[in-house]
Amino acid sequence: MTFNLITSAFAQGSDKMKGSDSFGILFPIIAMILIFYFLLIRPQQKKEKARKSMISAIKKGDKVLTVGGIYGVVVNEKDDDTVILKIADGTKVEFSKASIQSKVS
Repeated sequence: MTFNLITSAFAQGSDKMKGSDSFGILFPIIAMILIFYFLLIRPQQKKEKARKSMISAIKKGDKVLTVGGIYGVVVNEKDDDTVILKIADGTKVEFSKASIQSKVS
């Protein structure tokens, strides 16, 4: 007989969840999406935008660090995507601008 009481209690509770609780279920999902956006996606977009502006502002004579860890001085810009770096006396190497990680002061 207790089995019938338990199943009827669950049946009564399920009637209440049909209407207004749908927002209660969606709210945590929406909150998680917003948290991921503001903590992960947006800061990464800001960093990438700053890096692109730094790369476009590179000019002759700037000291730079490549992604591979090589320090060099910009000697010349070959075209829009390529720079020539002087990494030692008499040693000039051609790099893609995308491979420049940062400017070094």
